[in-house]
Amino acid sequence: MRLFVSGGAGFIGSNFVRRMLAKHDDVEIVCFDKLTYAGNLDNLKPVEDHPRYRFVRGDICDAAAVHEAVRGVDAIVNFAAETHVDRSIAEPETFLYTDIIGTHTLLEAVREQGIGRMVQVSTDEVYGSIDTGSFCETDRLSPSSPYSASKAGGDLQALAYHTTYGAPVMITRGSNTYGPYQYPEKLIPLFVTNALEGKQLPLYGDGMNVRDWLHVDDHCDGIEAVLMNGEPGEVYNVGGGNERTNREITSIILDELDLSESVITWVEDRPGHDRRYSISCAKLRGIGWDTIVDFEQGLRATIRWYRDNEPWWHKIKHGEGEFARWQKRWYDDRS
Repeated sequence: MRLFVSGGAGFIGSNFVRRMLAKHDDVEIVCFDKLTYAGNLDNLKPVEDHPRYRFVRGDICDAAAVHEAVRGVDAIVNFAAETHVDRSIAEPETFLYTDIIGTHTLLEAVREQGIGRMVQVSTDEVYGSIDTGSFCETDRLSPSSPYSASKAGGDLQALAYHTTYGAPVMITRGSNTYGPYQYPEKLIPLFVTNALEGKQLPLYGDGMNVRDWLHVDDHCDGIEAVLMNGEPGEVYNVGGGNERTNREITSIILDELDLSESVITWVEDRPGHDRRYSISCAKLRGIGWDTIVDFEQGLRATIRWYRDNEPWWHKIKHGEGEFARWQKRWYDDRS
């Protein structure tokens, strides 16, 4: 099978690329990434010389580049997206362009070139917040941020292309994912790397927002299960079954690094901050998937990965790039 993996230099995409090449001797991968701030070729160094891997730098909104790069592929897996909620609040237009127009461009390539399958990688955030129970795939979408609204827009494009054109597209909606190589603007890598540098950990509001945490290996296996066994036109939730408050996550980080709560700084909550996410994954389990990674073991191993791979994240946080500029704006807005 020849795969086109868009956004393959990002966190989940690069883990998927490395994992698929290691698991399958008959998989070839064309990795396509614009290499914006979160796209990092260091994430792909372990496979950069692999004989069944090829990297193409490109933008999924560039139809000509996409149509050229997908020639001869059997399937598309689309990880390419703007993903950070805080960024979407400050810069919403970028999210609309990448998450909706970019998805449309890939769907057009599927339709025009007769590509056999496409997986649109989405998020549980499109459902919005839920006080009790768990969302299933048929529940209405109620996004709360420009990020989740843009992802919902991409999902609806995918479903419309299936209904109108018969495009063989499937959607995965993953919960909060953690693991190695995650860009250090997200909660776990930001808090771990700040703690390792002796900096404060900025915790939103009362710290009681609940997220369902999923290890990146389990997330990639869920996407693979949908790619191989999912039904076109269907949506599949991919969750870890590990609901924890942000306060609980912070406590595990402090415990693993032997630090006290004095390093926590309580900051004003962000606008539209969803209180709780929870999704049912019975449908995905019905096609043979389940989680493998124990949550606390996986989180502690992730913390140790950042501790042991300081050069990877130090370059991101302390270079002249986008992260440093974003963090300055973030703190300035809250000062």
